[in-house]
Amino acid sequence: MHYHFFAYMARLKHIRRWNMRRNSFEEDVAQHSQQVAMIAYALAAYRNARFGGGANPDRAAALATFHEAPEVITGDIATPIKYFSPEIRASFGHIEELSAQKLQSLIPDDLQSALGPVLISPESDPEWRRVKAADTIAAYIHCIEEIKAGNSEFEKVATQILEKIHVKYDMPEVKAFLEECLPSYALTLEELY
Repeated sequence: MHYHFFAYMARLKHIRRWNMRRNSFEEDVAQHSQQVAMIAYALAAYRNARFGGGANPDRAAALATFHEAPEVITGDIATPIKYFSPEIRASFGHIEELSAQKLQSLIPDDLQSALGPVLISPESDPEWRRVKAADTIAAYIHCIEEIKAGNSEFEKVATQILEKIHVKYDMPEVKAFLEECLPSYALTLEELY
């Protein structure tokens, strides 16, 4: 028997993000997921090193790796559409749930216990809040890169996303990442040396 889950995941590289905006460079869901996984891992590591522990960096990275998996079926739904009304958001939530269930059915039986929980109801995981914070930080980083490239299309959304980070993810590990790591994203390669 053949299992198609990982072949589906490989197709995340064909799904473009920010599809309602003019982009200086394209970002696909696979690139985004990899960046979110790194940031989620870092947030959990910050929590453990400086803020009382209790985080699981490996778990955060695993959840983040697959956090957009349903989009391989649904595509990336633009935020203004997805959150247009509570009814539309609920409908998309249901579609994402069905997509996750379909993907779970494509995983070998003996891997279900490892991969199923990262697809079905990952928000019940204690690391989920860090993953969502990392997801939002990654979106902000894309805005920084676009603005740096001279694309004013991202100026207002960057302000909105940064405000969301400060209000919704008021966590010490997020503040530390923003203060210590985020400024480097505005630098040139030469300035990073």
